Amino acid sequence: MSTLAAAPAATPPAPARARIRGAGWGVWLAFGLIAAFLLAFLIVPIGLVIYTAFVDESNRLTLGHFANFFGQTVFVESFLICRCVALPSVAVATLIAVPLAYLTVRFEFRGALLIQTLGVLPLIMPPFVGAVAMQLIFGRNGSVNLLLNDWFGFTVPIMDGLIGVTFVESIHYFPFILLNLVASMRNIDGAMEESALNLGAGGWRLFRRVIFPLAMPGYLAGATLVFVKVFDDLGTPLVMGVTNMLAPQAYLRITSVGIDDPQGYVISVIMIAFSILALGLAARVMKGRDYSTLQKGGNSLQRRRLSGWESVLAYGWIILVLLITLAPHFGILLMSFAKVWSFSVLPDAYTLEHYATVFTDARGMMANTLLYCLLAAGLDVVIGTAIAYLILRTNLPGRRWLDYMASAALAIPGLVLAIGYLRLFKGVNLPFTDTPVVSTWVLIMLAYAVRRLPYALRSCMAALQQVHVSLEEAAQSLGATRMSTIRRVMVPLMMGGMLAGFVTSFITAAVELSATILLASAQSQAPMSYGIYLYMQSIAGRGPGAALAVLAVVVVAVGTYLSHRFVERSRATVVTARV
Repeated sequence: MSTLAAAPAATPPAPARARIRGAGWGVWLAFGLIAAFLLAFLIVPIGLVIYTAFVDESNRLTLGHFANFFGQTVFVESFLICRCVALPSVAVATLIAVPLAYLTVRFEFRGALLIQTLGVLPLIMPPFVGAVAMQLIFGRNGSVNLLLNDWFGFTVPIMDGLIGVTFVESIHYFPFILLNLVASMRNIDGAMEESALNLGAGGWRLFRRVIFPLAMPGYLAGATLVFVKVFDDLGTPLVMGVTNMLAPQAYLRITSVGIDDPQGYVISVIMIAFSILALGLAARVMKGRDYSTLQKGGNSLQRRRLSGWESVLAYGWIILVLLITLAPHFGILLMSFAKVWSFSVLPDAYTLEHYATVFTDARGMMANTLLYCLLAAGLDVVIGTAIAYLILRTNLPGRRWLDYMASAALAIPGLVLAIGYLRLFKGVNLPFTDTPVVSTWVLIMLAYAVRRLPYALRSCMAALQQVHVSLEEAAQSLGATRMSTIRRVMVPLMMGGMLAGFVTSFITAAVELSATILLASAQSQAPMSYGIYLYMQSIAGRGPGAALAVLAVVVVAVGTYLSHRFVERSRATVVTARV
């Protein structure tokens, strides 16, 4: 019998999530302010959208609006097409992400970390920008089809209609599956793999029967995000001229018919329902199943070497995937320097005029982006930290509802939230002024903050869970007040997670278009994402739009890199301190 097995059971330590009792007025005030914020800028606007979809002109409950929706061919067609785009997008994203994750985690690969990093790059570019670039590369008269026609005499209509939308969405959102699947596969206990090998399972059977089922939580999390994001996306269909989808139809109804048009609200309710359904189905699939993969003292999957022909096939597949997924970045970079790029494999001439135009005409958009995103990300971190503290460190009744309300924003498309704001604040002026609330940039910033709050909240929750409650108790036993303990002990120890939440909120808000396109009432209020969309509406404006997109990608990439550096440094500091 081993020493560990013979040792008596030790008294379990005090849990890190022990509650600090005796909540003062400050804790109750924080609870009230956060609850009021979530009610005012999330629950009430969305509730008003749902209410409007179910009442008639006399405010009586009715299902007539839904009957009218399913009675019109264009709406039914949009409803069916959305499913026909979202599900294939998940399938194509799966075909890209699963082999990439398995090869880089399961086998000894030179540059595995670089490959995984490059695989995430599509997320830092707005999908509608990537759509324009991919039309230049993969379109009917794009670079690839021109070469295919010259060499082999045929073309591939991969960017036509719904096929093109599916292709763009898959390329842009597959990193959600890749990131979650890599994390899940790394947590699989190597002993399970060894047992399967000893029982004769190997190769495809090992992957199908053991590895992939154990990594299912990560896959479902990623696939659900892909489905919801495709349903939410407005810019890509509009840029590609596809309007027979739910999000474009809702946008067109609200902008053309008016804010009182009930069909816009019906479409919004359907979009919310499908997002909730996707999240619910993913949770139901995992409910009641044991996905525990790492036993006490267990090791992760053992990497093995690739044989000669396996290495050729693996690297060939990875290079092909990266060339396709990174094509939008190369395309938008070339477009930003292209003076003429039409019916040719590469631009016919190059210029710096597009960047000069952007720095002259779009400096306000850059400043607006920094202002809105910095304020939104800062607000998300403050609220996320406060909610995490209330949940993990207090016994306040109803504290869990703050988490539920904040997380509900995941299922709310940006377009729907914007419609709710326009409905709620219609006819409302700023206090002591005649300025309508809907004409201010504040709603844009608030929409960014509400939409990204779940990401910041999860980062702050994870950071606080790693701060043992004994540190706070020690500080308070030495005479520190609750606020002083939070400011001088908890916040410094949580800084890595808080920064990660801040950067995630910032970079995702910087490419937001669905909410912005309705809430930006004047060009002077437009952020970079809306400016890019305006430029891309004309052939002459695509060069400056590409230049603005390159600048946006650079800002996001630099922010992401700096955040990773800071987080890793913070982790190293914490580890050193513990040692």
